[in-house]
Amino acid sequence: MLFRFNYRSQALGHYVDVSVVIPTNRISYYDMTAGAREHTGPGAIKARPVYHPGMKFQTVYLIHGGGDDDSLTFRYTNVERYAEDNMVMLVVPDVANSFGVDTDYGKNYSTFIAEELPVVIQSLFPSSPAREDNFIVGYAMGGNAALGNAILHPERWAACVDLSGGIGLTPRTEALQEELRSEHFSHFPIYLSTFGPAEDLPGSRHDIAEAVRQGLARGVDFPEIHMVCGDLEFIRARVEADVERFHELGLPVRYTLAEGYHHDFDMWDVYLRKTLAEYLPLKREIL
Repeated sequence: MLFRFNYRSQALGHYVDVSVVIPTNRISYYDMTAGAREHTGPGAIKARPVYHPGMKFQTVYLIHGGGDDDSLTFRYTNVERYAEDNMVMLVVPDVANSFGVDTDYGKNYSTFIAEELPVVIQSLFPSSPAREDNFIVGYAMGGNAALGNAILHPERWAACVDLSGGIGLTPRTEALQEELRSEHFSHFPIYLSTFGPAEDLPGSRHDIAEAVRQGLARGVDFPEIHMVCGDLEFIRARVEADVERFHELGLPVRYTLAEGYHHDFDMWDVYLRKTLAEYLPLKREIL
């Protein structure tokens, strides 16, 4: 079941598109445990869970890459089928080229993803509100957005998977400062206007290293974090340096090097499948 709906976001100040997948292939509208309802022989239909009022699903919030929107995720990958296979809801919001943060130009995408959108989804769709049933995942720009959201809003998510998110937020605050001051990023004005002046970065809402330090000092239960990067990706060195810094800070992120993959949908399709089948602690059943 695939929906694409549009509503007015208060966090963003404008209408926004959101795509939602709800698994239906393995659910029946009648009780299939009755013998008369089942087929026999090699093609037998197995008993399925039954629709019932109040049923809920675990939910994965999936953040798209830079230059994409919520529809491209389904056009370029088979993630809808992977959601069906794992009996999990997907929520894919259009976050534009925002890096999923509360930007310096005034659009509060981090607030939208973590605070507003789950309330809307849990009110309109059969999504479980329990933290243990909610996960955040992203690829490319969206991987970085998922990582940042997991650190800045740890109470919301049980686990995070960052696929190829090696640009944007980083626990190496000095690295982002260098990027903001560099000649290369001077030709990328949306990057500069998203994160603001380099000198203002330490201690700001974009300083996820400080968020980790303060969180660990307070005993915050951070989500399980898994980072993945292709061995042929141009961002590999940055991702691996970020993983090392997280470990130095005391945050035990897991890292996977995807052999033979570039920064493209060939990788993300394969690793979205792995994310739902292996990396996330999914129950794979109606709640």
